Amino acid sequence: MSESRTPSQRLDELEIKASYADDLLDQLNVTLYRQQQQIDALQRALATLQRQLPDAGDASAARNPRDELPPHY
Repeated sequence: MSESRTPSQRLDELEIKASYADDLLDQLNVTLYRQQQQIDALQRALATLQRQLPDAGDASAARNPRDELPPHY
């Protein structure tokens, strides 16, 4: 199991590995960017829902408690 690779072969292998690593890094950056976009959209949706929540609470206070009973009562 002796290493019979020449320095040129070793350099070629390292360049190939670096190329794969660079491609993987680009893919991860794209994935991270898309995930951040999704997180931002979810945060905006959550903020919208949180703003609507107090409004829903005010509307439920005006309801008649009998309206909340299930139909079989």
